[in-house]
Amino acid sequence: MLIAALAGATAILGFAPFGWWPLQIFSLAILFYQVLRADGVKHAAWIGWAYGAASCAAGIHWLYIALHRYGDMAAPLAALAVALLAALMGIYVALAMAGASWLRRRWVLPLPQTNLLLLPAMWTLLEWTRGWFCTGFPWVAAGYAHNANPLAGYAPLLGVYGLGWLAALCAGALLLLAHRTRLAAAALLALLFALGFALQGVNWTHPVGRPISVRLIQGNVAQEEKFNPDHLFDTLRMYRDAILAERADLIATPETAITVFPHQLPPDYLDGMRRQLRANDSHLLLGMPLMDSATQYSNSAVGLAPNADAKPYRYDKHHLVPFGEFVPYGTRWFVDLMTIPLGDQTRGNVVQAPFQVNDQRVLPNICYEDLFGEEIADQLAAAHRAGQQSASILLNMSNLAWYGESIAIPQHLQISQMRSLETGRPMMRAGNTGGSAIVDAHGAIVARLPAYKRGVLAATVQGMGGMTPYILCGNILILCIIALALAGAWLPGRRQRKDAARPA
Repeated sequence: MLIAALAGATAILGFAPFGWWPLQIFSLAILFYQVLRADGVKHAAWIGWAYGAASCAAGIHWLYIALHRYGDMAAPLAALAVALLAALMGIYVALAMAGASWLRRRWVLPLPQTNLLLLPAMWTLLEWTRGWFCTGFPWVAAGYAHNANPLAGYAPLLGVYGLGWLAALCAGALLLLAHRTRLAAAALLALLFALGFALQGVNWTHPVGRPISVRLIQGNVAQEEKFNPDHLFDTLRMYRDAILAERADLIATPETAITVFPHQLPPDYLDGMRRQLRANDSHLLLGMPLMDSATQYSNSAVGLAPNADAKPYRYDKHHLVPFGEFVPYGTRWFVDLMTIPLGDQTRGNVVQAPFQVNDQRVLPNICYEDLFGEEIADQLAAAHRAGQQSASILLNMSNLAWYGESIAIPQHLQISQMRSLETGRPMMRAGNTGGSAIVDAHGAIVARLPAYKRGVLAATVQGMGGMTPYILCGNILILCIIALALAGAWLPGRRQRKDAARPA
């Protein structure tokens, strides 16, 4: 368990900002080796739990900052909450490794089938389940570590969980380099990376329309000031001045750049900006909360177009953060231990229209939402199925000031890079304290602002059209691969058991 826990904690070095992606594969190889040596199913489960809990704790330790520094939760309780979350996430790996150990014994599998079929399939199944069960928590899924190496070529086909499966397949093959099948294992590793490199040259999407000029505003408003009424007017003035300073086809702010509802703003604040935007022929996407009734409000993006007849555009966040944006049943007592504003929000529709900016259609997502690649793909596919033009550019509006100067910002930027790889579309990012960047359709960062500094990122972005296999199929392809792998492991063992059961 100790070795597995150390391997799990070390896996975080494979992700941004470190980027030592081979360590992520090696850590999985260590996990698989320990499971193969386990005395039984229970032992394998404990090994898996140690790996999963340590990996999660290393990957999301920054939640402590949000709970303690900004949520005013007592330090011991905040540390305990993060530890409990890590322990719960460890259960996923425990179940997967226990299941793999049980199936290996039941199906009487030799080492090659176990390493290449069973273990990678069970690992991928746990990651996929973690991505949707109880609203999902797919942070630091294994595939994110491989957005900038040859395995990234598979992302437009298989998505982030497919890359996680490939990483697990590589881990299983590494262990076979000490087996009599070492030549076949080495050939498999070479083939996987060579094919991934070749796939990086495939253009699944194509440019559409004319590029647009964009200005992404990074306000760098400290979290302790963001919702403080004493700093409200300074923040409103700063954003208004930054928005109107220069013309661009699209200007975007971070999530909840404006922290009050429209009726609480100074008179003529929005109308004054709208008039100036019309004079500049600029579009604006402004992060702010919207209220539909005394008990219903949403974390939204409001779009203002220069056309005088155009109605304001509205995008409402639909995948909400547990405990921060909605209160799970029976946990009100836990939320009451914190002082987090704007909790228990109204969900937006799963499929929402993009914002038209000249020739381009910009689809926003707010902060945490871009962890769920299948949901972004579903929105693009829904427009395609309806015979409509799908979004050509993605935009993430986020506020990661909750997590201080931690690795959360580079981790989130890496997640956005994966969304571009999966969809073949550029991703613009407007962050409050960092992560403001332009990611091209191949997942490469082409421009970015330094973190923890106020600034404006000006760039030109070309929209992309067309459908990647991942947009059309989502996670169905990788789930089919898992099913085929498990069937491929089961069938030979079934024949062997039948032969053994026949009378001499």
